Amino acid sequence: MKIAILPGDGIGTEIVAEAGKVVERLRRDGLPIETETAPIGGAGYDAARQPLPEATLAIAQRADAILLGAVGGPKYETLPRQLRPEQGLLAIRKALGLFANLRPALLYPELVSSSSLKPEVVSGLDIMIVRELTGDIYFGAPRGRRVNATGDAEGFDTMLYSEPEIRRIARFGFEVARKRKRRLCSVDKANVLDTSILWREVVTAVAKDYADVELSHMYVDNAAMQLVRNPKQFDVIVTGNMFGDILSDEASMLAGSIGMLPSASLDANNKGLYEPIHGSAPDIAGQNKANPLATILSLAMMFRYTFTRADVADRIEAAVRKVLADGMRTADIASAGEGVTGTRQMGDAVVAALS
Repeated sequence: MKIAILPGDGIGTEIVAEAGKVVERLRRDGLPIETETAPIGGAGYDAARQPLPEATLAIAQRADAILLGAVGGPKYETLPRQLRPEQGLLAIRKALGLFANLRPALLYPELVSSSSLKPEVVSGLDIMIVRELTGDIYFGAPRGRRVNATGDAEGFDTMLYSEPEIRRIARFGFEVARKRKRRLCSVDKANVLDTSILWREVVTAVAKDYADVELSHMYVDNAAMQLVRNPKQFDVIVTGNMFGDILSDEASMLAGSIGMLPSASLDANNKGLYEPIHGSAPDIAGQNKANPLATILSLAMMFRYTFTRADVADRIEAAVRKVLADGMRTADIASAGEGVTGTRQMGDAVVAALS
């Protein structure tokens, strides 16, 4: 099992270190795991003047799976757009063909009080957001800046999807729904955008091959509202890159904290890049405050989807449940009166719970 470890920037180095403790424990238990570590994002720029150094990409290509922390930070905000840390993340997704992003929003019973919504609204929440990851406005061309005829600056980006791209992610979404409650909601903006009109047409056509899955459609603005009004109506949501980016961050607050949500980005053969959905949080970097659980749960997803070792994934997830049941809380998931656990202490507790 060859894992490329890309800590990145900010709290990325801290949370990946805690997931690394879990990897080391599994290795001691007999799993044949090999790791290589490389820089990406701002760390990549510092090392090689590129957010995705060629050496890092080569390591990722050799690996079976990639564990990534987070990228970005204030010191890089003045760089040209093509050299900013986030471009490294977009580039590795594109280079490895990681078109399908799985973002589960699962509320642990122990964290009901940490959710932004009332317990009766969110108790039992279990949503899977399937986000298309290599198309849409983040990759569409043309894009750039210009001066218009009146001398004013303009910025422009292109929202673009092809029929094969939509069909591929739609099939992926239907397959995920088949393994859950067999309900798929496709989210678009077909009342305004030509891109979304095509999206809805293609998803509807693909649905003919999945008569056992109930398909519904919803505009993205309504979906954003319904996620806070009645989130348990959803089982699987399939949507485009930008809408999925926004909706999954919204869903994170239903689950108590963005620090609790893992993700998997997969290619056609289930090779994957696994990362928490949150950013580099430079305001708390280096302070032993970051929640490592989303990163550790991303590692569980790695064993479930890429290595097809559901037993190992279940073991990691059970360890996370145990530390939560034992009352351990990082600051982002702590309620008033609860003690606060540091990043390193939370990682140590998960490793101990693996026993």
